[in-house]
Amino acid sequence: MSYLSKTDPEIADIIEKERLRQFNGLELIASENLVSRAVLEAMGSVMTNKYAEGYPGKRYYGGCEFHDMAENLARDRLKKLFGAEHANVQPHSGTQANMAVYFAFMNLGDTLMSMKLTQGGHLSHGSPVSFTGKFYRVVQYGVDPKTEMIDYGVVEEQAKKERPKMLVCGASAYPRTIDFKAFQEIADGVDAYCMADIAHIAGLCATGVHQNSVNVVNFTTTTTHKTLRGPRGGAIMCNSEYAAAIDKAIFPGMQGGPLMHTITAKAVCFKEALSPSFTEYNKQIVKNAKMLAETLINNGLRLVSGGTDNHLILIDLTAQGITGLEAENALCSAGITVNKNTIPNETKSPFVTSGLRVGTPAITSRGMKESEMRQIGNWISSVVKDVKNEAMIKDVQAKVTRMASSFALYPE
Repeated sequence: MSYLSKTDPEIADIIEKERLRQFNGLELIASENLVSRAVLEAMGSVMTNKYAEGYPGKRYYGGCEFHDMAENLARDRLKKLFGAEHANVQPHSGTQANMAVYFAFMNLGDTLMSMKLTQGGHLSHGSPVSFTGKFYRVVQYGVDPKTEMIDYGVVEEQAKKERPKMLVCGASAYPRTIDFKAFQEIADGVDAYCMADIAHIAGLCATGVHQNSVNVVNFTTTTTHKTLRGPRGGAIMCNSEYAAAIDKAIFPGMQGGPLMHTITAKAVCFKEALSPSFTEYNKQIVKNAKMLAETLINNGLRLVSGGTDNHLILIDLTAQGITGLEAENALCSAGITVNKNTIPNETKSPFVTSGLRVGTPAITSRGMKESEMRQIGNWISSVVKDVKNEAMIKDVQAKVTRMASSFALYPE
């Protein structure tokens, strides 16, 4: 940061403060991770200087030969990672990846069927405040009131009744495995397309820790951060028969010049994900989440669905008599970053909530394992049970800093 420190010391100072926050604290937001130094270098490279509208071999600007090489590497590595016939690595985000699938295969007013936001879905799956809720007729499924898991029989009956054009599976706050094959079969039964949004669990899917949706459903969308541990961005995978329509929906349909420094960093991320150590990393993510869940349960906290199969945990704080917002703030004061989250049958607003979402990708990237999870689970339990105890929270913060500062910030 030597040049930045000279030209803009204010921004350099902010970046350093953020680095120290990450280094001295515990990042437990399920949708966040820590990238490698190699990914950071690619993101901050001269690849940011170039416009490259179009696709490799068919650009609208000259001088793109090396950007073609980088994008081809990213596409080929992603296809190899997931076993996909076609990949588009240009979406700026997961939401844009979803948008491209909708735009390519749906008309305005068509029926979109997806998971309720309050029960684990995502804004881009049909929320009334999203473009999806404005452009399409949205019908949504939830989880079983007792098990708090998806009931595929109920989803099938609803699909037969509503006849959606697109059935979406995948979630942003669902702690259990998703049966992609069952969703595709439901979609086939009503002549619908099926799209799996695996943004949260992409790393788990790519490494065989969870079922891979690619070549099972019609379209798979993902972000490249979260469990893939890459730069912030999106991607789409599908069979060759859908490739032309998907590519056209991205460019020129909804964006101009791709972010070539991000695509270059995606290529780096995908190479890292193809290594055997990345499979072990994703296995450890799940082991850590299960140990953290077990510790929280042993401390008397209730978890939505009773536990987890993946990288995230949803804590129901109803019995503690506090809101997710109160718990989030108290834990942040203790150096543990989490996010408030709605839970099934939520009674509070999404700005307040009755729950917390906790995830293990970032702390696993730093090398933490089961023993650290037990300590972290005990600290979380202590704080949420006594959110106004400032002395205890300060003590936890000191312990958090000691633990966090003994682990490297960048994954190897």
